[in-house]
Amino acid sequence: MTTTFAEATTVKPIDSHTYTADFHPNWCIGSVPHGGYVTSCFLRVASAHFSTTLRSQNQPHTLFLHLNFLRRTSLGSVIFTVTESKLGRRTSTIHISLALTSNPQSPCVVGYLTQTNLHHETGITLPTCYALSPPPLPLSSTKALKEDKDPNWNLYQKPFPKFRKAGNHVATYLPRKSLIGGGAVIDQWLRPTNPQERFTQETLGYISDAFPQIIETVYSASVLDNALNKSSSKTTDPESQSQPSTTSSEQEADKSHWARFWYPTVVLNIEFKKALPEQGVEWLFSRVKAKKIEKGRMDLEVEVRDEAGEVVALSQHVALILGAERNMSGRGAKL
Repeated sequence: MTTTFAEATTVKPIDSHTYTADFHPNWCIGSVPHGGYVTSCFLRVASAHFSTTLRSQNQPHTLFLHLNFLRRTSLGSVIFTVTESKLGRRTSTIHISLALTSNPQSPCVVGYLTQTNLHHETGITLPTCYALSPPPLPLSSTKALKEDKDPNWNLYQKPFPKFRKAGNHVATYLPRKSLIGGGAVIDQWLRPTNPQERFTQETLGYISDAFPQIIETVYSASVLDNALNKSSSKTTDPESQSQPSTTSSEQEADKSHWARFWYPTVVLNIEFKKALPEQGVEWLFSRVKAKKIEKGRMDLEVEVRDEAGEVVALSQHVALILGAERNMSGRGAKL
């Protein structure tokens, strides 16, 4: 049974500065909770903390988030610990640490979140004349898009849905023309696959990390094979080789559903430019691009916009590029 976003990101207070949550299997990449999903759980913790313990601050919105992924997380119960770093009139900053309930002394993800009230901001506003370049393909209407009848966009059939279960919660629409050879850039329209759900402020953590993988979408198989062959010829470290795991017959039987690569997040930042409506929105657009992909590491820049074209959030990632078997090899595996 599919777990909704609200259910999957539910956090419960243990005391005034400690919260618990359960990471769900259908919000994972392989055996590891999706980085964007984990990010949304951090946003839920901040929201809960500023609606209870720090309610008097009247700062319900996250303005900026910075997360470091120190160790791989896993399914089941986790604990979030909140420490106030600075409380201010316009902004306040908290530190949140995530650890497995089974090992609370070893944090898996740590981060700083700056809170504000996006509805009460005042100050100078100026035009910047910034625009996406090149501009996205035109959209006839979201109705045509939903019916997969738009002349420029079509529904993306995601590869490896059993391995990348976290991606199944959004319908993704990509340009109809092939993206191979067009540069390390992907434009997409997104909507929840559950018709009862909408994208909310907390969903933006997940959305900032929900996109077709650039390496598999814009590069041909021959280019990838050539890059892998060059990488293999230069390294003597067996840990860095992407060889299939033989640790489990069950894993071998299910290997046909694996993706070729796994892209664990090392660092993730998000700046929130505006507050989405309280009831949420059905559609969001994002552009994802990489500027340099080298030696098993890449940067990612994600720009999220609403239907009106207004910038909603800006996100930056640092991610590793590993063989998918590293994901399934258990908690003892090194990143």
